[in-house]
This record gives sequence, structure tokens and C-alpha cells, in this order.
Amino acid sequence: MIPSETFPCIGVFDSGVGGLTVLRELRRLLPDVALRYVADTANAPYGQRSPAFIIERSLVLAQHLLDQGAALLVVACNTATAYAIGALRQRWPHIPIVGTEPGIKPAVAASSNGRIGVMATPATIASARYQALLSRHAGSAEVISQPCPGLADLIETGEFESAALRELLHKLCAPLRAAGVDTVLMGCTHYPLIQAQLQAALGSQVKLLNIETAVGQQAAKLWAGLGVPLSGPASVHLETTGSAAALAQFVRDALGWQDVSVQAFGAQDGT
Repeated sequence: MIPSETFPCIGVFDSGVGGLTVLRELRRLLPDVALRYVADTANAPYGQRSPAFIIERSLVLAQHLLDQGAALLVVACNTATAYAIGALRQRWPHIPIVGTEPGIKPAVAASSNGRIGVMATPATIASARYQALLSRHAGSAEVISQPCPGLADLIETGEFESAALRELLHKLCAPLRAAGVDTVLMGCTHYPLIQAQLQAALGSQVKLLNIETAVGQQAAKLWAGLGVPLSGPASVHLETTGSAAALAQFVRDALGWQDVSVQAFGAQDGT
């Protein structure tokens, strides 16, 4: 149920700032819809957490967004989707829930030589859901799954031009370059925030694919089907379990957003 004192909105959550790439796409596609986003920064990254922990946090964040009036949920995190979306859909079977998964099928279609790289968190790559995607969609293509421990942590700092980030990208991309991949899928919503740096590390000949456009389009389709009346302002409201000031600075620097509300998780609006 949507509380009477709140406006219907789309609720989005991620372990940190990565899901902002999905939120950016939702804002582009649905400029008249109120959006609420929770960054679970205090517990990031999920890619190094246990499945039980990821499920528990996902249920907490989803419940919070529903309490704030979300009529549709977007899990803007590949790792949370891999481990928790089943539990979310079981808990709230009548709420549309959009997940975020590596697009193996479009990556195969985009490749000319049949050698594809997938860069994702260790937890995503180890998940049964990811392995099932490979089984269903890889076909005869050679898929090189590259776990990227520590990459989401560096992106969370907002230091996109640091030597540490360049060094880590060089190390992570080396096996993909050696394998001769011509297409690389960014299997974590954090990674498009450093797309230029990734492209430089892989080489200009490699096609880089992201997934937030498909996620946004699916959410927009489901939202249209709900027929929800738009009685409130089309605001963008962000919460974080970490530092609200740090998140506000991040969205200003990384996304150029000056007009969004950012506050501590669970604080009352306007405080």
C-alpha cells in the first residue's frame, strides 16, 4: 500500500553510488516521475558480502522505499539482483520489481569475433543466477568472466583520475586484452561512472556495453502499465546510510546534479 501522505514514486537502491547510473537513465526517460534512491554506503560493496547479508539488506531497503510510497522498485545493483531479487519478489509478489543483470545476450550479438569479456564483482560472477545467464545466452561464444575485487570501492571514492584506479584497471583488463575480446560488458552499475577510463585500459577497438538503458526502459514500461496518478512533484530524493554530504558532493561532481535532495537514511524529509 502507498501511504496517503506520500506521492507515488519509483524506488531505487544500490550498495552505493553505482545505481546512480540507473537513476540517471530513469530521470531521462521519466522526467515527470518522482524518484527515490537509497545508497547503502555504510555496507558497500555488496560484491564482497555474504548472500545472507545481501538478502537481509535488500529486504530492509526495499521495505523503506515502499514505506516512502514506491509503487515500483528497481534493484540497481547486479550483486543484489543476483542474490536477493527472488526473495524480494516472494515478499512482495504484487509490486513490480526490476533487476539489473549482465546482458549476455546483447553482448553476444554485438561481438564480431565471439570473444566477450564480462567485468563484474566477485559475488556476481560466483552467483548461480550469473551462471544460468551464461548457460542460456552464451551459446558458442567464449565468455571471459573477469572478477573485479576492489574496483567498486575505488569508484565510491569519486577519485576517477587516481593512479590507484589506473593501476587496478590495467591489471583487471590485462586478461581481457590477452584473450582478444572485442566486446566487454560492464556487469556492475558502478562501472559506467568510469567508462572513459575503462575504454582507455581496454583499447579503442573494444566495444563497451552497459545495462542501465535496458533497465530504465523496462522500468518505464512497467510504470506506464501501472497507471499511477502523478499527483506530486517530479523530484529526485536521495538517501544514504553513509555521509549525506559526501553523496551530495558526488552527485554534483559526477552527474552535475545541483537540484536533488540528499539526506541521511531514515531522516525526515526536509531535515
